Amino acid sequence: MPGPQKNKKRSALSVSRGVARQEPVNREALERFKKASRKHYSWTEILEGIRAGDTGMLSRGITLIESAHPGHREEADNLVSAALPLSGNAFRIGITGVPGAGKSTFIESLGMHITSQGKKLAVLAIDPSSERSKGSILGDKTRMENLANNPNAFIRPSPTGGTLGGVARKTRESIILCEAAGFDTVFVETVGVGQSETAVHRMVDFFLLIMLAGAGDELQGIKRGIMEMADAITINKADGTNIRKASRAQAEYAGALHLFPPHPSGWNPRVLTCSSLNGNGIGDIWDMIRDYRQLTESNGYLLLKRRDQSKYWFYETIKEGIFNRIFSNKSLQNRLKAFEEEIIQGRITPFQAAMKILSESGRDV
Repeated sequence: MPGPQKNKKRSALSVSRGVARQEPVNREALERFKKASRKHYSWTEILEGIRAGDTGMLSRGITLIESAHPGHREEADNLVSAALPLSGNAFRIGITGVPGAGKSTFIESLGMHITSQGKKLAVLAIDPSSERSKGSILGDKTRMENLANNPNAFIRPSPTGGTLGGVARKTRESIILCEAAGFDTVFVETVGVGQSETAVHRMVDFFLLIMLAGAGDELQGIKRGIMEMADAITINKADGTNIRKASRAQAEYAGALHLFPPHPSGWNPRVLTCSSLNGNGIGDIWDMIRDYRQLTESNGYLLLKRRDQSKYWFYETIKEGIFNRIFSNKSLQNRLKAFEEEIIQGRITPFQAAMKILSESGRDV
């Protein structure tokens, strides 16, 4: 009888045949999509789509102004300049808060309430960029599924790109495009609480701070500057066994706000509680925001604030332009490396090196 056959030894590096790839369900639709994604739209075509309320074109427009490609800058500038006269009619709301406060759930709950009243809402959700990879998760659409599928809402997650304060570099220009597309309410969600949240405060009409109750000392870890900027504080997750804690936190924050100087707007900041899960208090928050808008429009403060913001961003853009001009100048790149080495060796101070680079960049203008 023949002996048992020996099994062939398989290499650990062998590749299995795998599963045959299935054909697309609709090949014709797939080809149309590929052609559309490859097509380059001029800024005038994008503007025409934005004016018609096409959210696809709005997304393309925001992508254009966020692009770091030097060849896109002129088109982006033309687009924003042409959209500017069409903007300014929306109410801009900045939303920030401590990590875990439920900002995304709150935005979805408030957003659904707003759109149910016939309003059109744009959400510019800022995602933090990794310091190592410079990448972002951009997962806000998955966290706001109901709002993302709402025909009266538009959600645009954008990476911070390392920008101070967690505000995307072109967020303010994105607001202009959203307003030109007909959105009458704009949310700007920031990555968290910090001193540099001044940046978002400088581009919105109303600044809302979201806090939690029962997370330790209610006032610990929150900087005075942030609370002074807040037009209102909401204690989120005020439901179930947390209702009593939320009421206690509400009283503590209200007491703290009374210690700050009066707002130049004439508005007295309020502290409200809400539950983003069951919707309790969400309507009260929106009514409060409308009260603020009515007051600041009637006393002229809103117009004055927007003018001050425009001046602020004028100077911020100059600073950014100087920074970009230096780091895109090939003749200065070697000088930067040389100065880095001198700083490390202790032969020159960072301040002296910076002043020399600024001086040399000025001669290249």
